[in-house]
Amino acid sequence: MEPKFTLKNRLKLTVSILALPLGSIGYSTAAQAQVINDEIIVTATRRAESIQDIPINISAIGGEQIEQQGFGDISELAAFVPGLNIADQGGRDGNRIVVRGLNVEDIQNSFGQENGGGTVATYVGEIPLFVDLRLNDLQRVEVLLGPQGTLYGAGTMGGAIRYIPNKPDFDRQLFEVRAGAYSYSEGSGISTDTGFTFNAPVSDNFALRGSLDFQNDRGFIDYPFVVRQPGASEPDAFADASNFRPIKDANTEEILSGRLAARWQPSDRLDATFTYYFQEGEYGGRNTSSFRTANIPATFGSQLTLDSGKYEFGGRVEEPNERDSDLLALEIVADLGFAELTSATGLATVEENGQRDQTDLLISLDYYYETFPTFTGFTFEDEETEIFNQELRLVSTAESRLSWIIGAFYNKNKYNALSSEFTPGVIEFNGLPTPQFSGDLEYFEADRRELEEKSVFGEVAFDVTDAWDVTFGARYYDYSLETAGTTDFPIFGLFDGVTDFQPYPLADIENQLTLAPNQSEDGVLFKVNTSYEFGGGNTVYATFSQGYRVGVNNGGEVCVGDYLNDDGQALCLYTPGQELRDGGTAILDERGASADTVDNFELGAKTTWLDGALRLNGAIFFMKWDNPQVSTTSINAGTSITVNAESAETKGVELDAAWQVSDRFGLRGNFSYTDANLTADVPGLVRQINGQGNFTADFGYGFGTDPVNARDGDRLPGSPKTQFSVFGDYRHPLSSGDEVVFNAGYAWQGDVLTIVGGLGESYTLPSYGRANAAIGYEADNWSLIGFVDNLFNDFSESSAANTPLNNQLAPAFDGDANPANVRRFRTNVLPPRSIGARFKYRFQ
Repeated sequence: MEPKFTLKNRLKLTVSILALPLGSIGYSTAAQAQVINDEIIVTATRRAESIQDIPINISAIGGEQIEQQGFGDISELAAFVPGLNIADQGGRDGNRIVVRGLNVEDIQNSFGQENGGGTVATYVGEIPLFVDLRLNDLQRVEVLLGPQGTLYGAGTMGGAIRYIPNKPDFDRQLFEVRAGAYSYSEGSGISTDTGFTFNAPVSDNFALRGSLDFQNDRGFIDYPFVVRQPGASEPDAFADASNFRPIKDANTEEILSGRLAARWQPSDRLDATFTYYFQEGEYGGRNTSSFRTANIPATFGSQLTLDSGKYEFGGRVEEPNERDSDLLALEIVADLGFAELTSATGLATVEENGQRDQTDLLISLDYYYETFPTFTGFTFEDEETEIFNQELRLVSTAESRLSWIIGAFYNKNKYNALSSEFTPGVIEFNGLPTPQFSGDLEYFEADRRELEEKSVFGEVAFDVTDAWDVTFGARYYDYSLETAGTTDFPIFGLFDGVTDFQPYPLADIENQLTLAPNQSEDGVLFKVNTSYEFGGGNTVYATFSQGYRVGVNNGGEVCVGDYLNDDGQALCLYTPGQELRDGGTAILDERGASADTVDNFELGAKTTWLDGALRLNGAIFFMKWDNPQVSTTSINAGTSITVNAESAETKGVELDAAWQVSDRFGLRGNFSYTDANLTADVPGLVRQINGQGNFTADFGYGFGTDPVNARDGDRLPGSPKTQFSVFGDYRHPLSSGDEVVFNAGYAWQGDVLTIVGGLGESYTLPSYGRANAAIGYEADNWSLIGFVDNLFNDFSESSAANTPLNNQLAPAFDGDANPANVRRFRTNVLPPRSIGARFKYRFQ
């Protein structure tokens, strides 16, 4: 293996960059022009055009606005894009991106990011890669709504998000440093965010550009009940503080991110940029609150002594996590005279490992864990993804009524993962022989997956008249998915602690697991768009477009033979109509989900008024969703799996406006309404807890489940029906030529379901609104901004784990007198009020 890029190595790289001969550094506000005549120029259609001239629903947030509002990542920016919703779970657990309500999966705390839900393609420059990228030194972020598979190589069922970095500039030298500090109302530390950007022309046709940033967020979630020693300390003896070592502000984030780009233009017809991106994140814990746990008297009554605050979590072990992302990208653009040829090559790796509390889940399985007085369990997870992308694109450049785009795309994604579950003290407590593996390893699961995807795509546009355009597009796709996996129980289970699989290290998974074909699909998608431009530049358009998403394999054996004779803990999967171990028959095919597709119908208008001072854009849409991939729980072992439902639909309205009221005062705002629902029944989709604290012979201590049918018309989870935002900024010039800048914004969203239809007595996330305000001083080469985020200190919940029915007191080692406290239900929260300042200085 090649040597890993460590923090030490990257700091050496930074020192080397600073040693470059920058010469006499000049001042530049941007390396690339992004605004012409107050219009944002984008390349969403693979040609540089004004956002008002593109007949699709697209939003663009320029680098100036990103900097002005202090956006750190896509979750903070999303509130200002109509139709886009992000279940922000903090840096540790990643975000789920939902566009136009296209989501049927539970909005739950989860390990890893992987693909953000898979309905949206995220591009870093020209390379498709899902990463929660820090928004540093960007020219703009583009958000395209609706399927875009005839323009982009990666599957874009719901839309595409493009991070467009500033390219190296041959003409300007730049060195900029920035620093910020802020403090949370519920935290005790001072968080910082520091970095620099440089641009260095080395010659007339060769330039370097780079940036390095480090965010040190000190957190705001307390873990008051972390046990001193798992397996020895009593996790539920709240009256005895000696069992615990409380952790203040556990959800820290340390993120080192950077980019180094080299651009070479040997002639007017050839332009090549080689870029290395990296982002290393270390996270101390979850942005999770047990506040709702402490306010369910029907579950706990007076027996619960956990008096949780809004920003406290009752986890029993620390939950650190690390995620490192690296991307090497080579973009070559060649002018062929009749067309522009672009080659985009990307090689990326994402490595992630973390620990999480597993105590509540294991107790709720009703095996034996609750009989151990000092039981605490935790899981360590290790993942690695390797991605190779190649896209070739030819775009016509001749002045003609006929224009065209044709492209080819290849992607290979290799994923390895290992999950190891530890139960300290259980072996000794039960008087069991020492198993094959030491360290109280009770369970492990290994997974291997390779996805290979190929596509050919393109569009042809014809100007019927000077005002009327028609575009036709098509995409052919072909993908194959191969998977392999294994599970084992070294202490208990089918193998009696004997296995041929060695669970360590992660790198050995490829040598021990042989891939087997799981899915192979191909298909053709189409697009038709027509637009008409009226006088004054106002445009109306209509679009029909199709999109798809690759399928999923859930991993695991089919429930036959020995799997039907175990204690129900082994992960095995049922097929429709198969007889269940405890009676009845299976309804869903638990083995996996095939590709799902959407048909998108959209009508829109882009208009300008008041001599261009007012921009009003809007769209109405209807999306028909076939075979939507939905999340559910396996009957055996109760693990999360993905299956196909029959159909769903989403429809709505999106509005976007900007008004330059005067030379000094500007307003921006957006509004969206989304109605997303199933359009067919899904039998047995949700499994609802049926016991609630009462022992039964069939279901143990109240954690047995019954299937609940999802019905035609049930609302989809993951996005609000209504959301809006408004932002205003005012600039007051001074006699010195400097400016004092005021800006403020407010974003509101309605309630969000965490499980389809609100079934299973699941929790509905309440609506919330968050306000930000800032005042700053801007001079020629420096600026200082003071800000308040979440001005009114709103308690905002963005996702939930499990349902309130999971919170029970289970009779344990001493019966009803000393029950085990199960508190699996919890919510993920956004940060409380923060106050801080940002400083920037440009050397000249």
